[in-house]
Amino acid sequence: MQLTILLVTEDVTRARAALSVALAQAALGGQVSLYAHERAVALLASPPRADDDSAGLAAAGLPDRLAMLAMADDSGVALIACQTGLAMQGLAMADLASGVVAGGLVGLLADRGAENLLVF
Repeated sequence: MQLTILLVTEDVTRARAALSVALAQAALGGQVSLYAHERAVALLASPPRADDDSAGLAAAGLPDRLAMLAMADDSGVALIACQTGLAMQGLAMADLASGVVAGGLVGLLADRGAENLLVF
């Protein structure tokens, strides 16, 4: 099954939930695309963020945002950064985590359709 996840906010809690769903679907053998729209593109950036709770997550034995992005890339999750969002955030492709590609909503929906679409 193809699952498309649309991340629409820069909220790290929603991003964590979206990445968790993406990783679960990939573990079940499904194809997954995670599209970060506009400001949410910042969550695909590779540098640590002030709102990352890496220490707290590590204490609980959980991966942080950057580890989850690496796991998603390793699992074959298509990580897509909104081209408009890159411009809005002043980010270049080199600023993003490994495996992230640029794309747009029209291309996303044309390639994958609107069925099996989750929005976070």
